[in-house]
Amino acid sequence: MTKVAILIEDDFNEDELIYPYHRLREEGFEVELVGSEPEEVYYSEAGYSRKSDICTTGAKPEDYAAVFIPGGYSPDHMRVNENTVKFVNEIYKAGKPVGAICHAGWMVAESIDIKGKKLTSVSNIKTDLINAGANWVDEESVVDGNLVTGRTPKDLAPMVKDFIDLIKK
Repeated sequence: MTKVAILIEDDFNEDELIYPYHRLREEGFEVELVGSEPEEVYYSEAGYSRKSDICTTGAKPEDYAAVFIPGGYSPDHMRVNENTVKFVNEIYKAGKPVGAICHAGWMVAESIDIKGKKLTSVSNIKTDLINAGANWVDEESVVDGNLVTGRTPKDLAPMVKDFIDLIKK
């Protein structure tokens, strides 16, 4: 069974974690929640909790077909974890899909060289991504190579569809 990682840290956006989790499972993928600690309980912005399945030090990028990064403020926690940054970078460099929505652009900019990449995010971090060299656009779902980005929870349906299509290629 094809395995997909979804990153998890405190302050995640519930919709941006739960929707892709279930859509990926509907498509027949095995989904693992990957945090900085194994079997750690992480809390969403609204207090919803989920436990990680594995940590980024134990997760091997070669075991995953793709990684999805939810937004909320969790990407701010993710981008300071060297192992999480390395995990995303290795998946990206292997040509596997990386999905990022909302504030997850912070994690993308920390993990991947985005100079010249076309992407989107929540407008609040537009300047951060432009300053990192990205070609930021205001579109619901943007695919540039193996990177798929979306703006906000309202863009989850088209963005996750594009992400799934890339995994199935």
